[in-house]
Amino acid sequence: MGGPLFRGLFFTGTDTGVGKTFVASAVGRWLREQGRTVRVCKPVATGAAWVDGRRLSDDAQRLAEAVGQTDELDAITPWAFPEPVAPPVAARLHRTMLTLPSLVAAVRKQAPPGGILLVEGVGGLLCPLTEGETVADLVAELRLPLVIVARRSLGTLNHTLMTVEVALSRGLAVAGVVINETEPARDLAAQTNADELRRRLAVPLLAVVPHHVEAPSAALAGVSAVDWWETARERGVDEAWKP
Repeated sequence: MGGPLFRGLFFTGTDTGVGKTFVASAVGRWLREQGRTVRVCKPVATGAAWVDGRRLSDDAQRLAEAVGQTDELDAITPWAFPEPVAPPVAARLHRTMLTLPSLVAAVRKQAPPGGILLVEGVGGLLCPLTEGETVADLVAELRLPLVIVARRSLGTLNHTLMTVEVALSRGLAVAGVVINETEPARDLAAQTNADELRRRLAVPLLAVVPHHVEAPSAALAGVSAVDWWETARERGVDEAWKP
C-alpha cells in the first residue's frame, strides 16, 4: 500500500482483557514525562458507550487522557460501535464496511511530525478487522514495531508464544512482550511464567507491569526501565526498515 513512514509502536494483546490499553497509556504517559511529542490512535473500537450524543470508546478516553489529547476522541477512534463483537460484525450491523486503506489512512493522519504515535489494536493479532483482513494486516501496512501485551496467569505461555510465532511468521517487526499483572500473582504458574518466557521467547521480554488496580504510578514503574523512543526507532520505522 505504501505511504510515508513514521515513528510509532503498535500494541496488541494475546487475548482480550490483558490490559493493552493500560500498558499503552502508561507508555504514552512515560514518553510525555520525558518531554516527547506523543499521540495515540485506536482506529476502531467495539463495545463503545453512548455519551453526549456520540459513541465513545472507554479505551480511547484512557489513551487520550494519558497523553493530553482528550479533545480529539473522534480522531483517535474514527469507528466506534456499541456491540462488543469483532469489528466487521459490528460494521455489518450498522450497514457500513471497514476497509484496510481507510484504517491505515486514519492512523497515519494521527502521526505527529517529530513525535511518536502509539496505536492500539482490537482484540488479538488475528482478530478480524475488515471483511478479509485481521489486525496483523494493519500492523504490516503501518510497518510499526509490535508490542505484545500478555496477562500473567495460567495459559500465558501458550498464548504469548503463539502470538509471537504468528507475528514473526508474517514478517512483522516485534519490539517485544510486556507481561501485565491483571491480578496478583498468587499461583505457581503466574509466579514462574515470566522466567519461562525469557527462556523461550525469540524476542525481548521488555517489562513486567505489577498488579496495579488501575493505578498509573504502578504502570509507570513497570514500563519506565524501557527506552520506548529508541525501541520504536530500532525496529526500523526509517528508510532502512525491512520486514
